Amino acid sequence: MPLSHAKLWKAVDALARREGLSPSGLARRAGLDATSFNPSKRFSAGDPPRPRWPSTESLTLVLQAAGVSLADFAALADDAPATPSTVPLLGLARAGLDGFFDEAGLPTGDGWDQTELPQVNPTTFSLRISGDSMAPLYREGDRVIVDRGDPAVRRGDRVVARLTSGEVVAKELTALNARTATLSSINPDYPPRVVSRREIEWMARILWVSQ
Repeated sequence: MPLSHAKLWKAVDALARREGLSPSGLARRAGLDATSFNPSKRFSAGDPPRPRWPSTESLTLVLQAAGVSLADFAALADDAPATPSTVPLLGLARAGLDGFFDEAGLPTGDGWDQTELPQVNPTTFSLRISGDSMAPLYREGDRVIVDRGDPAVRRGDRVVARLTSGEVVAKELTALNARTATLSSINPDYPPRVVSRREIEWMARILWVSQ
């Protein structure tokens, strides 16, 4: 089924939410003008207003920036059936204990619950937020989805990091170089942490949050 104007823009908005961004933020991440996906740009002036469509090039850039396929994008528009799946779920505080991750940083052992989401792969799992360091973006009890199979992270990403101390944290990666990573909280009551790269066992981008 071809994408309608309304469903196409619905998919853009849904993709932005999944990435923890506004439509403007999604456009900027893709290297587009920040106003490209503004609601005011979705119809042209006139009586009645005529629908405007994003260009094929802009959609391609957005899909590449978000790391999603055309099929995934269509699913966000409800033009493709979602396949219900689950990923392992564990409280963030418990994730620092031994026995929940194998040497590759993937879930193992008992004690994991399940979180439902449309499409997953074997390296996807979820963690339950504890504390208020990332409030108001992530609140106590929210579930974040990460994928260890997508290890590439960059400055500005919201990430989950496991440290060699066993601590597992959800933070914003505000600086990254060959030696250190700066893990910052959204809540200003918590100062940024500058961590040696050698102290980070693994770090993965947060793909999605469920409240």
